[in-house]
Amino acid sequence: MRIGELSRRTGVHERLLRYYEEQGLLCPARRPSGYREYTDDDVDTVRRIRSLLAAGLSTSTIGAILPCLRDTPGGLVPTCSDLVADLHRERERIAGSIAELQASLGALERVIAAAPPEVTRRALAALGG
Repeated sequence: MRIGELSRRTGVHERLLRYYEEQGLLCPARRPSGYREYTDDDVDTVRRIRSLLAAGLSTSTIGAILPCLRDTPGGLVPTCSDLVADLHRERERIAGSIAELQASLGALERVIAAAPPEVTRRALAALGG
């Protein structure tokens, strides 16, 4: 299948599919005309990539771990021993980012709460709320 069909089947824009190829996440064959030729396995690979991106992993991390993942009815399962340690490190990195964002949110909420009531009313009116 060509890139347009892969895009339709996965819901991923063609530009992103080309980016995944540049990052080494997809390796389509090339027709003599130069067009990319994708397979049904590439549909599954794109879905795995999207799942891992949604989990907060970078494309470079995904490139390293993608060969060590297997699809099951219950989700992705790691098949390489080193991968589990890498995933633990990624989880800690993401948890740290979440903690930093929660601290920032708390500070912002305290500043907002300190505003005088009339200032808050005007601000909410300007926001349409």
